[in-house]
Amino acid sequence: MKILVVEDETALAEAVAALLRKEGYSVETANDGKSGLGKALSGRFDCMVLDVMLPGMNGLEVLTYMRVKGIEIPVLLLTAKSEVDDKIKGLDCGADDYLTKPFVTGELLARVRAMTRRLGMTQDINPRYGDISLDMKKGELCCGANTVVLGRKEFQMMEMLVSGAGKITTKEDFVSKIWGCEDDSAYNNVEVYISFLRKKLQLLHSSVQIKTRRGIGYCLEGA
Repeated sequence: MKILVVEDETALAEAVAALLRKEGYSVETANDGKSGLGKALSGRFDCMVLDVMLPGMNGLEVLTYMRVKGIEIPVLLLTAKSEVDDKIKGLDCGADDYLTKPFVTGELLARVRAMTRRLGMTQDINPRYGDISLDMKKGELCCGANTVVLGRKEFQMMEMLVSGAGKITTKEDFVSKIWGCEDDSAYNNVEVYISFLRKKLQLLHSSVQIKTRRGIGYCLEGA
């Protein structure tokens, strides 16, 4: 899961990012409102920690613009203000939760976990395409009575393909969402894992195939 931390205090941003990475999250940071908004609008993130007091464009403006543009990821607001009116204003702008600075790190992690759990609950329990489905609890790819367990990255990639069925998923999409770093090895990994998934579809005797759109990406066919 990939989290965006937008905080103008560089030391605090890096401390929060390090804390989240230790918990297994992939994290990127931004130190002002405009750059944070640009990253948020990329659609590469699953959750956001957003400071209210940011230079250039404050957190509430960033959040409002995100919601107008259809970016519905969970957002935890960080604010140095404790007045009830400020908290209400943040929630009215589309925040999912808020945390007043200074905060205890354990509480930050607990709130992020709560938001990401709610994110999981809103997803289709068993997303489907054609004759295949994904068992979100067991991490299995299913076709009729046949099932096969997928590795974590295999499952994430297949989930992206099924969720975006009918659309092309680019290598860049896979790399940014799953590996979180753009280098040659990550791009090579995409091809390797696509090969693994094709073999598992064949093992299940599924009519669904992963098709390559040369120079663009991958999509599912055979529904």
